[in-house]
Amino acid sequence: MRIGPYELKNNLIVAPMAGVTDRPFRMLCKRMGAGMAVSEMVASNSLLYGSEKTLRRANHEGEVDPISVQIVGADPKMLALAAKHNVEHGAQIIDINMGCPAKKICNVMAGSALLQNEPLVKTLLEAVVNAVNVPVTLKIRTGWDKTNRNAVTIAKIAEAAGIQALAIHGRTRACAYTGDAEYDTIRAVKDAVKIPIIANGDITTPEKARDVLHYSGADAVMIGRAAQGRPWLFREIEYFLKTGEHLPPPEVGEIHRVLVEHVRDLYDFYGEYSGLRVARKHISWYTKGLVGSATFRHQMNQLETVDTQMAAVDEFFAEQAQRGQHLLYVEGQAT
Repeated sequence: MRIGPYELKNNLIVAPMAGVTDRPFRMLCKRMGAGMAVSEMVASNSLLYGSEKTLRRANHEGEVDPISVQIVGADPKMLALAAKHNVEHGAQIIDINMGCPAKKICNVMAGSALLQNEPLVKTLLEAVVNAVNVPVTLKIRTGWDKTNRNAVTIAKIAEAAGIQALAIHGRTRACAYTGDAEYDTIRAVKDAVKIPIIANGDITTPEKARDVLHYSGADAVMIGRAAQGRPWLFREIEYFLKTGEHLPPPEVGEIHRVLVEHVRDLYDFYGEYSGLRVARKHISWYTKGLVGSATFRHQMNQLETVDTQMAAVDEFFAEQAQRGQHLLYVEGQAT
C-alpha cells in the first residue's frame, strides 16, 4: 500500500475517530501492527488554531511516519489554509473529511453533507491539492442516503483533482452507524478509478478483513470502532492475512500491561485532570466482557485522581489473575 512517497508496512489503517484517535491511541495502534493511523479531525476555522484542543491535535511528537492529519470544513480557501497550517506543523498526508455524519458537522454543510454538492466537492479538493506539496487523501461515505449513492461520481472527481487515496465507509450519511455496512459500492468505486481504495465499516475480525478485501477489491481496510479497547486487532489481522492462521488472543495480563501504558500516555499527553477523564472510556473498552467489569466501570468512573484510577485498574486485573493466569480475552468475553 503506497500513498504518494510513503510505502506503508501493511494495508491496515486506523480510522479517524473524534475523541479517540489522539496521538497516544495512534501510536499504540501503530505499535500493535497498524500501517497508518489518521488523526481525529481538525477544524479548518483559522480562529481555532490557537485553541488548546487544536494545538494538542497538531502535536505529533514521536509519532511514526507517515503522519496523516484529517481536516474538515466547507470553505475552499479556509480548508486550503488549514491544510498548509497542518503541513507546517508536521502533517505528511492531509486527509479531507467528507464522511462524518454528525449533525453539528453536517449542519454547517461539512463532512458527509458535502456529498450533496458535487461541484463544491471538486472545488474543495482542487483547492487543498494545489495548496500543499504532500499527498492529499479523502474519506467519504457511499452517499447522502440510500437513494443517492454517488460514491462513484465523487471518486472520479477526487481522482481528477489529484487525490491520492480514497477511503469509503460502506454506509450513507443517513445510515449513520446503524445497520450493516455494504461493500458493493466500494467494489464499484474500485472498478471505476485507479487510485488506492480503502474499505471501511464493520471490519471487526481477521476473517472479515480478508473477506472485505477479497469482495471489494480494495487495496486496504480501515478499522475504527472495533479497535477501541482492542488495539491488538491489527496484529491479529496482519498475521491472519499473511498465514491464514490465528494468533492466540491476548492473555488478561497483556491487556493489563497495554491498558496501563496507554493510560499513562494519556495522563502525560492531556495532563492529569483531562487525562483521567479521557482514560475512563478507554478503560471501559479494555475491560468490557471481563468478569465483574460492569461494576468496576461504574465505580471507576466516579474516581477523581489518577492515583485512585490506576489503583482501581491494578486491583481489577489482580482479581482477574486470581481466576487464572491464562485467562484469555476473546471477542469481548472472558473464557
